[in-house]
Amino acid sequence: MKLIWLGHAGFRLEIEGAVLLIDPWFTGNPSFPEKRRDEALDGVTHLLLTHGHGDHTADALSVSKSHKIPMVGIADLIGWWSNEEGIEGIGFNKGGTVDLNGAKVTMVHAVHSSSVQGKSTPIYTGTESGYMIAGEGHVIYVSGDTDIMADMDWMGDYHKPDIGILACGGFYTMDMDRAAYAAKRYFNFKTVIPCHYKTFPALAQSAQPLIDALPGVRVIEPEVLVPLDL
Repeated sequence: MKLIWLGHAGFRLEIEGAVLLIDPWFTGNPSFPEKRRDEALDGVTHLLLTHGHGDHTADALSVSKSHKIPMVGIADLIGWWSNEEGIEGIGFNKGGTVDLNGAKVTMVHAVHSSSVQGKSTPIYTGTESGYMIAGEGHVIYVSGDTDIMADMDWMGDYHKPDIGILACGGFYTMDMDRAAYAAKRYFNFKTVIPCHYKTFPALAQSAQPLIDALPGVRVIEPEVLVPLDL
């Protein structure tokens, strides 16, 4: 299983027979080298979206159309884009599980907001979500943009993820201290990978507080386009 950070909250996950592009944002992403877009897209089988905000979906439509890659996510957003934009989509909802080339992807709750910008006002795109992705002997929790929530209690107990990809840059999501609290109270991670940080000055620039707060957990500060074998 291979995980590659694409900057901000974007990842390329190679698991089972799937190559998942999670929350793709290339255009205008200060963390991502635009000239390496083709490298990130090579062999991708599905686009997996946590919610509608532009820093998670900015390139989703163009990539789905140009590369004929199905888009996977909350039914409201995927259904709208399928009808209006003609993309191939798999729209499902919280508690549902889809099989993506052998990877079992279950949608779980998150606490945030979800919209795309219309001409004058935001357009509602269904609710925000996270994912439990099971395959190759692992369960990966992709938190999406969220704060700590009580649902993490049953999510950790039921799904038992051993790898956590946590949005923890603060300001828009939980920060490093809150993410560490959630990891210790609700989960038993062996590996934690922070994201949604470093991108803007308002966000945390280092994961050191998370590292310090989770002794015994392998906390990996990822580097953009450097593969992690998990």
